[in-house]
Amino acid sequence: MNITRSGTQPSASGPAAYFTGTVRVDAPFKGDGGLSGATVTFEPGARTAWHTHPRGQTILVISGLGRARREGGPVEEIRPGDLVFFEPGEKHWHGAAPACAMSHLAVAGTENGVAVVWLEQVSDAEYGS
Repeated sequence: MNITRSGTQPSASGPAAYFTGTVRVDAPFKGDGGLSGATVTFEPGARTAWHTHPRGQTILVISGLGRARREGGPVEEIRPGDLVFFEPGEKHWHGAAPACAMSHLAVAGTENGVAVVWLEQVSDAEYGS
């Protein structure tokens, strides 16, 4: 058993290359079982760029109000307690609603050491603002 104590890892800003708006990443982890993840907080209007995960991704919304969208689908509202699973290779984005922050726990499997493939930024039209 290995316990990483709360507060022992510094918060990090989400890089502008992969996010629009103010995003904070906390408690990042990479497990021996090929899983990686973090708690991610998006300020109002903030979101990820389009991206895929070779082994899929699960997010659990823990606070606020968010949005998620897969390529070709509508923008979906997501709320605390909602679990969202993105299929392996499914192009998607997720983030906060325009007027409300959102935090989620994100977990993805790795394949050949890769957990995420970042793509282009999400436009305001794609976000639905």
